[in-house]
Amino acid sequence: MAGGQQPGRGRGRRDLKAPLLPGNGPLARVPAAAVFGLVLVLFVVGVVVRGPVGAGLLGALVLIVLGLLGATWRVLSSADRVVRIVVLAVLVAVLVSVLR
Repeated sequence: MAGGQQPGRGRGRRDLKAPLLPGNGPLARVPAAAVFGLVLVLFVVGVVVRGPVGAGLLGALVLIVLGLLGATWRVLSSADRVVRIVVLAVLVAVLVSVLR
């Protein structure tokens, strides 16, 4: 079905093996679970380590999120854009708090 949904499932659910966005770019073959795991590890280690090293890890995560946001901006709905900007703002706030 369209959007990676399976028949019989609710509208809000999507197939975790379906690509997040259609296309054949370099990230199309990366499993969503692997990306989630990488983000989770970077975030947790950055918060636990703290200081310049933790801020560096969180800064790398901010740059990754900015890159993905820039690459997908055209295809995102207004609501999706707002959510992603809020996530980015929270991540920057955590980064600043790790430096203190």
